[in-house]
Amino acid sequence: MSRLILFNKPYGVLSQFTAEGRWQGLRDYLTLPGVYAAGRLDADSEGLLILTDDGRLQSRIADPRHKLPKTYWVQVEGSPTETDLEPLRQGVDLGDFVARPAQARLIDEPDGLWPRNPPIRYRAAIPTSWIELSIAEGKNRQVRRMTAKIGFPTLRLIRAAIGEWNLGALQPGEWKEIHV
Repeated sequence: MSRLILFNKPYGVLSQFTAEGRWQGLRDYLTLPGVYAAGRLDADSEGLLILTDDGRLQSRIADPRHKLPKTYWVQVEGSPTETDLEPLRQGVDLGDFVARPAQARLIDEPDGLWPRNPPIRYRAAIPTSWIELSIAEGKNRQVRRMTAKIGFPTLRLIRAAIGEWNLGALQPGEWKEIHV
C-alpha cells in the first residue's frame, strides 16, 4: 500500500527537504523517511504539496501528461471582471509557450484562510481580488505569469487541490497521511 502525505506548505518553504539560503526545507516540518514530493510548489507559494513513497504515483501526480488538474486560489492586484478572465479560459500566450485553457472564476476570499507570514504588500488605493484557477499543466511560475499577462499581478498564490486531494482543514505546516 502506498503512502500519500498531504502537506500544507507554508510560504518560504522549498519543495525539497534541504533548506537553501533564506528558504526553509521540508525537513523543518516533516521527518518521514522514504517520501518525496510529487511535483513542486515555489517557495513564495503556499498550499497543497503531496509527498509519496510510490514512484509511479509520484509520476502520475506530477507529470502533465496525466492532466491531473491543479486548483489554485490566487489573490491578484486589481478588480478583474469575468470578461478579463476570458483569455485564461481560452489559453494565454506567454511568449515561450501558450498555456492551455484554464478554468477560471472570481471567488470571495476563501473561508478559513490563514494569514500569510509575511503579509502581502498592502496599498490602500489598489484593491485586491481572488480568482480560482484550475490548470492541467504546471510550468515554472505559470499561474503568476498568466495573471500578469491579463493585467492582474499575483500577490498571493495558494494551491488548494491536486486532482481529488485538497487542503481540507490543514493549516500551514500541518500534514496528514492517507493510504492509497
